[in-house]
Formats: sequence, structure tokens, C-alpha cells
Amino acid sequence: MKALIVDLNRCNGCYNCQLACKDEHCDNDWAPIAIAQPQTGQFWCRVDEEERGRVPVVRVAYTPVFCGHCDACPLIELAPDAVYRREDGLVVIDPEKARGRRELVRACPLGMVYFNSEAQVAQKCTGCAHLLDSGWSQPRCVDACATDALRWGDMEDFADEIAEGEADERLKDLGSHVYYLNRPKRWIAGTVANRGENEVIIGAPVTIFDADGRVVARVETDEFGDFRYCECEKTSYRVRIEAPGYDAIELDADCAARDVVLDDVFVDMLR
Repeated sequence: MKALIVDLNRCNGCYNCQLACKDEHCDNDWAPIAIAQPQTGQFWCRVDEEERGRVPVVRVAYTPVFCGHCDACPLIELAPDAVYRREDGLVVIDPEKARGRRELVRACPLGMVYFNSEAQVAQKCTGCAHLLDSGWSQPRCVDACATDALRWGDMEDFADEIAEGEADERLKDLGSHVYYLNRPKRWIAGTVANRGENEVIIGAPVTIFDADGRVVARVETDEFGDFRYCECEKTSYRVRIEAPGYDAIELDADCAARDVVLDDVFVDMLR
């Protein structure tokens, strides 16, 4: 059985995987595994962008999304005559037997099955099974990845990564063969400044507490007075700033729904 490992720390949003998929499948008929993918409207490999934070602290996170080729594939359950699993674990929609089966699109919880209106057939990622059968060692998306964010191989060879990684939440009970490493956590960021002089404070200690008052992290402001802690869970925190010579200040940071960017934090000099 094969697996796809996606290391989000290595993905820089170059879109090579998405473009390589289009190059391989648009206007190319790889029957009996797949017919040509339309030029528009389908993304068998898709890179999602998420803007995180808010001005002045904004980051973009990239997540490549693929069919999970799940062990408990709902498409096979719905149409075992038209969808099958290969020995390597890849799930393939038969382009002839699946004609007119629009319900296959709705069966995928990830939304990675598309309906080709012109050909009247449901389509999705095949794992480039036609290339693997011709001697290629990996799908085009993996071959095109310049940062090694995507890796493809036997599940037993990726045992450590699989144990550490996680599947897409929408596929977690279906036995997805796509595993994500290093999903970014929430973060808390801010800038500390002297209220009287309106100058940033360098090296100000910042302590982050959890809801039970335990210290989660200690960081310091940099040369621009900025601090950022990037390992927050989806919960609430308390931030304490106590620069030497200044009154300490505490602020709430609720990371349950989003990253937290505190407004400029002004502290007063001790009197």
C-alpha cells in the first residue's frame, strides 16, 4: 500500500504540484484509468491558501489537498461496479462504468471528486496510476515538488511519519493514505512600546500562561519590539509583559478561533 506524506513546513506555495497535475491530465486521455481532465473547473491536486493574523502581522499558510484514496472509500461503497481499489491502494473511478454517476461527486467528504459535464463522468486524482504502471516511481505532483514537501512510497517505509502525522479531519475515520506533518498551530503576536516616548522596547520578557495559570512559554521582543509565539493550541491564554523599569501588564489572548495579533502594547515607566 502506498502513502503520500505532506510536510507543511516545507511547502512554500509554489503551486508546482497543482500545475504538474494539470500538465499531466488536461487534454491527455489515459484510459482505461482516466480520460482527459478539463482545462478549468477541476483540481485533482489543489493548493489551499489561508491568510492568518491581521495587519501588521500577516502570514499565509499553504496546504496541498489530494484525494485520500481511503481504506473505507465512500465511492466504492456507493458504486462498487464503477469504482475500484488497486493493489497499491489507489482508488480509481472507471471512466466508462462511471458515466452518468453524478452522485459520486457528493459522496466525497473532501470535495475532491468532480463531474465532467461534457463527458458525463465523475473524475478525481488517480495517483498518476498510468505513470506508475509505466515505470515511474512517483506521481507527477511529487516529482514536481522542489522542496520535498511531498513524498510518496510504501506505507511501511513511512511508518514513523505516519505515526507522527495526521489525516485531513474530514477523512480521519476513513483511513486516508495522505498524511500531513507539521500542521501550523495558532500564534500570538504583538509589539511592545514605551507609552511616554513612543519607542519600541527591545528584549522585553513576555510570558504566556494557559487557562490554569501554568507557564506555556517565555519569549522576548526583538529589535523591532515584536514578539510572536507560534505553538498555541486552540484555547485561551494570558500574556504578561514585564519589561525592567516598566509597569507589568497582562492581556487576554483567545486562540480558540484564530491567531491573535495584539494591538500595540504600550507600557508605562515605573514611578
